[in-house]
Amino acid sequence: MIHIEQKTDCCGCGACVQKCPKTCIAMVEDEEGFLYPKVDEALCIDCGQCERVCPLINRAEAILPLKVYAAKNTNEAERMSSSSGGVFIALAKAVLAKGGVVFGAVYDEEWQVRLTYAETIEGVLPMMGSKYVQSRSETAFRDAERFLKSGRVVLFTGSPCQVAGLRTFLKKDYPNLLAVDYLCHGAPSPGVWRRYLGEVLGRQNARRASAGKNTVLLSLKSLPLIKGIAFRDKRLGWKKYSFAVTVAEPSGDGENSVLLSHIHRENPYMRGFLSDVYLRPTCYECRCKNGVNHSDLTIADFWGIDRLMPDFDDNRGVSLVVISSEKGAAYFDALPVEVREATIADAQLFNAGFKEHLRIHPKRDVFYRSFRARRLSVEQNVNNVLSTPPYNKFLQLTKKATKKVLRAVLPEGAVKELKKIRDKK
Repeated sequence: MIHIEQKTDCCGCGACVQKCPKTCIAMVEDEEGFLYPKVDEALCIDCGQCERVCPLINRAEAILPLKVYAAKNTNEAERMSSSSGGVFIALAKAVLAKGGVVFGAVYDEEWQVRLTYAETIEGVLPMMGSKYVQSRSETAFRDAERFLKSGRVVLFTGSPCQVAGLRTFLKKDYPNLLAVDYLCHGAPSPGVWRRYLGEVLGRQNARRASAGKNTVLLSLKSLPLIKGIAFRDKRLGWKKYSFAVTVAEPSGDGENSVLLSHIHRENPYMRGFLSDVYLRPTCYECRCKNGVNHSDLTIADFWGIDRLMPDFDDNRGVSLVVISSEKGAAYFDALPVEVREATIADAQLFNAGFKEHLRIHPKRDVFYRSFRARRLSVEQNVNNVLSTPPYNKFLQLTKKATKKVLRAVLPEGAVKELKKIRDKK
């Protein structure tokens, strides 16, 4: 039976739960807000199925990429509604046109994130946009297997570990499966996200109460009031994306108003996520990316495109596409996208999502001690662990100034080589 002794031995994909013939495994949230499998030993028949589908126990050999591209969806509205260049929605429409099924992450009724499927474009649209919360796979692997066995084309999009979990769950390659992962910075805690969102709504309740307005609607028990959450709002540009929460309240522009909008670097939840404060323990030593999960395509933001191909960048989003199979190449070549060929070295230069090893934030334990004790709000907790001493601030400013000088006086190739040397250290 599956037994997690170290938190770093479980990526939370849920393959073991979905494969269990006795349904005696459940995903249970721990004190950090992550889900882990728990076995009811009284019902377990010790068949070993759960261990045989674990992607960390049964890690595959990595495959090398075939091609790398920068891509932009030619449909401008679809690109602007996407986190980067709009490749996912183009793939989804191509699969739906074949009578296929699309799997992706959506918000549930409480604005948590789950992995599900859609057979219509209306069902696919909520899958668009980045959601920086670890999603629950629920029955996604079993559902995908059912569609695949019936002969339907399946586009399965998920995190690197979810695609790895699907591969081990299926135990065979299906010609009608197109597996797509995204470059992952790491999976932040659903428990931290849930508390942060509750605190945001709580503050709004207080503001409404002070203004003599009804506060009943603004609670986690009635979240339909929220009309949208965007982790990657591009109204200020792709590179200066914002985190925004929209609620159903009268405003000068109509019935919806923006409850919260921060540039990503200024939002406390995003700051904690991007600083690796509350990632899942296994994310600090990822064992599922860079070809290990045998995805057909990997999609991401092509950060650095403004330096590598400045004429291709318009600050509206450019996708990085890594093709790892002939099947993936065939689908991508048929998409209505504008492309430029690149190299994997170009892609890796500015995108930290390729990194398999992340430094655990030195104050991660400090954050979670406070989180468990509920002494501080998530915002206060993040501000506390990310506060920078004056001396360190001086060093950071000096480092930034040095970089600007180097870029001004050194040729571009020399800057790239210096970055490679730094990353190897």
